[in-house]
Amino acid sequence: MRLAVVAGPPSAGKTAVVRQIIRSLLGGHRIAYLKIDVVRAFEDEELATEFGIPTRKVYSGDLCPDHAGVMVMRDAIAWAEGEGADLLLVESAGLCLRCSPYTTQGLGIVVLSAISGTNTPLKMSAMLALADIAVVTRIDLVSQAEKEVFRERIREVNPGLDIVETNAVQGTGMRYLLRAIEECPAITDPDAIVLRGAPPLGVCTVCIGKTEIGWQHHFGVVRRLEGADYLYRGD
Repeated sequence: MRLAVVAGPPSAGKTAVVRQIIRSLLGGHRIAYLKIDVVRAFEDEELATEFGIPTRKVYSGDLCPDHAGVMVMRDAIAWAEGEGADLLLVESAGLCLRCSPYTTQGLGIVVLSAISGTNTPLKMSAMLALADIAVVTRIDLVSQAEKEVFRERIREVNPGLDIVETNAVQGTGMRYLLRAIEECPAITDPDAIVLRGAPPLGVCTVCIGKTEIGWQHHFGVVRRLEGADYLYRGD
């Protein structure tokens, strides 16, 4: 079975890209789909109804959705294999832009919206830097000059990243992405799968319920307004 993780900011068009992948590959593949979100998600129900594929969703609640994805990924692979799938598509919530949900033995796909602003790729850190393919959606809504600037911003973060530009609603320009998914090596040892990068620190006194403002009231992972390095690592 192959694994593809689709990440990106909210409303970037991730589900539209997933829908085009399923529509194009379903004839020759048995596909399973997992949606990871925080409070509510409907994508699994919609895709199950539209394509008749096995789908599931996980709500992370108070836990970071990408951290939740790490915890459930092994179970998700076993579930998809049990459903007879040869391709598992995992769609992340992609909220903080600092996490990178991609794993070894899988394909990392990041989805960005061309109308989100030309500097958006520079704000996405590991989500973009550790991906295999960047899919830029809504290219029909920007000028050629804006597309070129957006592409160069992506190259600043990850010079070797393959870029696919598409109107995901219509599915234009998706041929390279589909070929990359089909050529992605299959999982060889699920128990050996690890994250490609270290996730951010996820525990602090705010996380466990302290609501006072000001670093003086907290301990562990704290951040002051002054006196911290640009790449903050915690006190």
